[in-house]
Formats: sequence, C-alpha cells, structure tokens
Amino acid sequence: MSATVSSDPVPTILLIGASRGLGHAMAAEFLKNGWNVVGTVRDSGTRTLLHDLADEYEGRVEIETVDICKPDQVAALHDRLSGRMFDMLFVNAGVTNNPAETIAEVTTDEFIRVMVTNSLSPMRVIESLEQYVPATGLIGVMSSGQGSISNNETGQREVYRGSKAALNMFMRSFAARHSGTPRAMVTMAPGWVRTEMGGPDARLTIEESIPSLVSVLLAKQGKPGLEYLDYLGRTVPW
Repeated sequence: MSATVSSDPVPTILLIGASRGLGHAMAAEFLKNGWNVVGTVRDSGTRTLLHDLADEYEGRVEIETVDICKPDQVAALHDRLSGRMFDMLFVNAGVTNNPAETIAEVTTDEFIRVMVTNSLSPMRVIESLEQYVPATGLIGVMSSGQGSISNNETGQREVYRGSKAALNMFMRSFAARHSGTPRAMVTMAPGWVRTEMGGPDARLTIEESIPSLVSVLLAKQGKPGLEYLDYLGRTVPW
C-alpha cells in the first residue's frame, strides 16, 4: 500500500491502539469514511479485530506493533515510519484501576501503572511522531470527561481522573510549545462507553459514541489550536 504523502488523494490516520474497543471502532469508522488506516497493536503474535478489518478492507489497512509504555518500541516505530506523512495522528490508550480506590489507598505501583499508561506514554508517542503530521494535519488523544477538573463534583475514580487531567495538561503544554503552527489538536472525551474497560453499566454503546466522535475529528481538521471536546463536539471545561 502506498504511503500517505501530500500527493496521495486518500487521507490516512495513524491510530495508536486500534486492536479492540474504541480504537478498533475508530479504525472501522475512518475506513467507512474513505480513509486509510495505519493502526497499532501491542502483540504481533496475536490476531485482533484490526486484522479482521485488514482482511475486509484489503490494501487499506496497515498494522504496526508497539507497546507505548516501552520507549524502545516507540523509538523503533518512529524509525519504521521514517519518510511517511499522516493526515491525522490519534493516540488511543487507557487503563483503569479499582474505581473505588482513593488516592490514599492506591499502591505506588498501581498509581505508576495508570499514570504511565494514560498520561506519560501517549505524550511520548506524540513527541516522537508529531514530525510525521504536517501543519495542515491533526494530532489528538483519547482523554475522558473525567479529566475535567471543573466538572469533578462527585469525586470517585480518583486515580483515573488524575491521569486524564494530567494528559490534558501535557497536551496544553505541547500545544503552547507549538502555538506558532496552524496544526489542529484535540483531546477527546468519548463518553462512558460499554467496552471491556468501561464496563457493562456504561451509558453509551460504541455505536452511539464512535461515529459521532470521528465526525468531530473530521470537522476539527483545518481548525488550528487545541480544543477539549466530547463525542458530540461540545466543549468540555478544563
């Protein structure tokens, strides 16, 4: 499959974390919208739903392997993608802990696991790969409405909330450092979705969230600066 460069009329998204759940659904939705997808999985030896999409959309899906929590693998992905350009880079990553644990109760190891996966590692990916997104492109991360400090009036899910608030802050710092470019940037809140991580009690189905979320990303193209948006395109307070 040809690389996505400025002369290629087919737009391509580099989607980090596309093997299942929200990431897989995003890949499928971008394909339906006529995009090509370069998606990543963590384990090259395991067949995933992304592989099924690659079979269904022959020639339009490339699969790369990276564990974003391992800097050497992020560096290797950077090297493998050398010379490529992507219309969009979106990092979909997230883990949670016991939602009932308070910050006083969580172990140090568990705190580090959540913060590294949800906050540090997505930004390492963006810092490593942002050179492959042109000034006319878009860089996004999957945040959460629970990352909003202003909206936190109920507490609960303290460690997860903190990790997503940290991700939002790091994206604001990244955007401030790149304020002189016309590049679009976004932190997305997909809503509470019924996935393996979201659980069976979540309010939204994937079908109710992701098609709208992808539409918001497509509409954000060409609009410079960073926004914090939900899956319906509404601004989320920081």
